[in-house]
Amino acid sequence: MKKIEAIIRQEKLEELKLALDKDFQISGMTVTQVLGHGNQKGVAEFVRGQKVIPTLLPKIAIWLIVEDTQVEAITDEIIAICHTGEVGDGKIFIYNVEEVIRIRTKERGENAI
Repeated sequence: MKKIEAIIRQEKLEELKLALDKDFQISGMTVTQVLGHGNQKGVAEFVRGQKVIPTLLPKIAIWLIVEDTQVEAITDEIIAICHTGEVGDGKIFIYNVEEVIRIRTKERGENAI
């Protein structure tokens, strides 16, 4: 099992959720609003005539636990939907998951996903 963590632009969330549900029947995901920066380092804005450069930008973090066989297809889907070619498109991180336990039923492993 793998954990896919994707940091994406806020405006891509709904399109990505629909695609993952339609193409992969994802049974669950965690979505969090986060602040951060990478190479983008903020975008200059003008507030009351003053130039302001926020150092932390709003993004969306998505966590999915999936079977090993789904990782490549799901990451390809995330890239296809979230890629704009501009700085700030986001990142995808993939981690090994040793165990999953569904608390309600005590199921373990892939059955608990």
